[in-house]
Amino acid sequence: MNVAPSTITTDENQYIGKRQLRLEDEILLRGQGRYGDEVPTPPGTLYAAIVRSPHPHALVKSVDSSRALEMDGVHGVLTGQDVQRWAKPFPVGVRQPMEHWCLAVDKVRYVGEPVAVVIAENRYLAEDALGGVAVEYETLPVAVDTESAIEPDAAILHDDVGGNVVSDRQFRYGDPDTAFSEADRQVSIKVRFPRSSCMPIECYVVLAQFDSANSAFDITSNFQGPYALHSVMCRALKVPANRLRLRTPPESGGSFGIKQGVFPYIVMMGLASRKVGAPVKWVEDRLEHLQGASSGTNRVSTIEAAVTREGRVTALRLDQLDDCGAYLRAPEPATTYRMHGNLTGAYAIRNLAVRNRIVMTNKTPTGLNRGFGGPQVYFPLERLMQRIAIELELDPLDVIRANLVPSGSFPYRSAAGSLLDSGDYPAGLEKAVKEGGLEELIKRRDEARRQGRYYGIGYTAAVEPSISNMGYITMAFTPDEREQAGPKNGAVSTATITVDPLGSVSVHISSTPQGQGHQTVAAQIVAETLGVPLEAIRVNVELDTGKDAWSIASGNYSSRFSGAVAGAVYKASIKIRDRLATIAAKQWFVESDRVRFAEGRIYVEGTDQSTSFHRMAGATHWAPGTTPESEPGGLRETAFWTPVELAAPSDDELINSSLCYGFIFDFCGVEVDAITGAVRIDRYVTLHDAGRMLNPLLVDGQIRGGFAQALGAALMEEFVYGADGSFLSGTLADYLIPTSVEVPEPVILHMETPSPFTPLGAKGVGEGNNMSTPVCIANAVADALGAKDVELPLTPSKVRTLMGIDEPPRPEGVGEPEIESSPDSGSKLKARDSVELPGSPREVFDSLLDPETLAAIIPGCHHLEVTGENEYRADVTVGVGMIRARFDARVSLHDLVPPNSLQLRGSGSSAMGSAAAIAKVTLTEIEGNKTRLEYDYEATVGGKIASVGGRMLQSASKMIIGQVFSRFSHRMGGGSSRFMFLQKLWQRIRALLTGKGGQS
Repeated sequence: MNVAPSTITTDENQYIGKRQLRLEDEILLRGQGRYGDEVPTPPGTLYAAIVRSPHPHALVKSVDSSRALEMDGVHGVLTGQDVQRWAKPFPVGVRQPMEHWCLAVDKVRYVGEPVAVVIAENRYLAEDALGGVAVEYETLPVAVDTESAIEPDAAILHDDVGGNVVSDRQFRYGDPDTAFSEADRQVSIKVRFPRSSCMPIECYVVLAQFDSANSAFDITSNFQGPYALHSVMCRALKVPANRLRLRTPPESGGSFGIKQGVFPYIVMMGLASRKVGAPVKWVEDRLEHLQGASSGTNRVSTIEAAVTREGRVTALRLDQLDDCGAYLRAPEPATTYRMHGNLTGAYAIRNLAVRNRIVMTNKTPTGLNRGFGGPQVYFPLERLMQRIAIELELDPLDVIRANLVPSGSFPYRSAAGSLLDSGDYPAGLEKAVKEGGLEELIKRRDEARRQGRYYGIGYTAAVEPSISNMGYITMAFTPDEREQAGPKNGAVSTATITVDPLGSVSVHISSTPQGQGHQTVAAQIVAETLGVPLEAIRVNVELDTGKDAWSIASGNYSSRFSGAVAGAVYKASIKIRDRLATIAAKQWFVESDRVRFAEGRIYVEGTDQSTSFHRMAGATHWAPGTTPESEPGGLRETAFWTPVELAAPSDDELINSSLCYGFIFDFCGVEVDAITGAVRIDRYVTLHDAGRMLNPLLVDGQIRGGFAQALGAALMEEFVYGADGSFLSGTLADYLIPTSVEVPEPVILHMETPSPFTPLGAKGVGEGNNMSTPVCIANAVADALGAKDVELPLTPSKVRTLMGIDEPPRPEGVGEPEIESSPDSGSKLKARDSVELPGSPREVFDSLLDPETLAAIIPGCHHLEVTGENEYRADVTVGVGMIRARFDARVSLHDLVPPNSLQLRGSGSSAMGSAAAIAKVTLTEIEGNKTRLEYDYEATVGGKIASVGGRMLQSASKMIIGQVFSRFSHRMGGGSSRFMFLQKLWQRIRALLTGKGGQS
């Protein structure tokens, strides 16, 4: 007999809680990862491009794909009519007559909404053919601002609903009215939390195949889940669940929630494959992703506190107005209700009144965004706590201390129903204050202020929920509606472990990670439980719903891995260990509880009886007859785990919306530049209690990632829409995200209070700083400037406004800006100039009325036809940078005052966007039988063309208009050196922009 290991408690045998380097990294660093676009495509695969709406709100009068179908390499065009024939609208999370199809069928409701899909032999041909799909729109008024959208006279997005508020629910816990009537003070604030998004490196990818023989779909996509959406997609495709096989690639280039939103495109490409009878692949580009994927929900919150003189909050009133965009896309209204059970955060506030309204606007639909629901809750709550301190002339830290859930009171049931599982919030705060160096930071602040500098300190206390209760979404229904629908609750997790005949261990988890390190942690758990080395374990995180174990709650969301999925891995490994212990106990005639596992061996503690792990495990394959009668043979176990604490909502509207609740306490010192308004973070301290840490190295990585993303939300990132519904932040030049240069290193502190509700005592930690950091920085800036109201993102221009700094006057000689691009104006282009033309004003005037002349001078005009008196229809191709589109344009002449002036109007739409322009033309006779033509031009643009940003549009607009009148000069017989120079200059710029000759 070999000598058995003496113990299993050595460092070599302990993996759980160890700072283990990620096992995934070697493949990724070598560039050997297999992402969505690298999944092999079947023979005959075709490629898709999507026609998107250039309008925020319009009736779809017709979709004519005949010209596209005539183009080389085009195999088909999927339209709304096909979708209505083969599919259904997606289920909606509220009881309202709203329809959301994967393609627009009646009208479009946001810029970028899919209208048709072109399927061709390659992506280039499909993109080229987008211009061959002619969509006739009838534009409608828009509702963009959240508060304006709820007014009676607002444009209505969904006519059958009759308004834009699709859900209005009110809740009361305790006795808030009495608390407010007895309060020493009442403090209230109103805040607006903006839209931002996730920006993963890899955008959406879908590869769809329709099996006509079985009426089934086989689809591979970099989908994140949750797999509750598998049911949503099946209903939309009108197939039973076993006819939709969903697969994920081995790697994913980030998600942070947004890849949950790929599901409409999964349905769309499945139908595209059905249309052409071949596999169809679609890869989203960055412009599409920004414009049409999803974003976090923007919220308007009015929050009011009943407060004692000492700063103790006795009650809260909370009015939440959530803007979910054009459609209530599943799982919304999850953002509104994910935090419902713990709306009071880390505070012991027993009285609460809440009103939740869900509003539809002409913006992209919202969806999961890291920390979803949390930032929207903590921004108003923690801003309120700071305002209480200021109005009562107290220290903000003392106000937080006075309201925290007391030590020794866990598990603690909050007012709205959350069961806070474990913690010691006061101790966590004091640990952060001491070890994070708050005293030193206060000294820095005081010294900076003595020197006249703007320096502030901000605080945030927050509870980070993890492992969502599926039942929380049903809080959007009344108790009667929930009773009719049946109870929903729980959070099932799955894991499967297989030991093969040679003793190698394979683990499968249905978690679809996007870089968090799930493979590493799963291997650590199995290695410690079975006593085998890490290198003997292979963890598979791909999912195939056709053959793998999964549940409706499977997937990677709500920080559920550490507590739920890792717990299921542990339970599955315990099953394997118990079976092997039973086999070993029979062979060695001992009790199974004496059998131990360590260092790749199985042994009896205190004896010399041992054997290798692979030999004992192999017996279940090679010699099943030698095993106990209870042993079924083979060695494969699947564990399903759901916690009993996640019950359905009660009749009195209490809901434990998550299983675990970590604690976060942050503070930071910031300095604001007195001239530029730039915010510099001097020190950021973040303390986390995430229960038992399974791998502290990965915990720190998640904290750093969440902090970086939250820094962007605090200082840079915002989805901006014009008052006309145009999307104004459609490139990474306009939607700024932080890089490593802009992100300081936070001071990360830990404490551990294991959860009593999870198998390993772990809680989630992946989203916390997205919840706590934006408001912590906002509080610090407010403290630095003495500002009462601050809005994110705190860009330098916003901060300068808070500082009372007016922009300097425009220098002399500098005219009005030629492009206006702001949330209130949309994208407007302006040009003003003059040219000298040969001939009298009458000759020039008459030439402008000549259709042949118009056709010759309009850049990129392929064809022009007369449709009425001074009215024309033109087929025009225009290119701006990377965007090149074929427009169906309408041109008309108005306000004719021959031969002195006229007005030239034009409008057009294409798959890439829309444009409308007015040019006022004035003709003045000058010496030498010449005419001075002066033009004052203004245009508005929308869709993808607008999203390329004002920098390119401004110069392109001037150049194109200049080219119009340069061509007109040559048409009139001119040709001065100035016009020749402009012509040559335009040709050079056109070649640079398009990479080829021809018209632009």
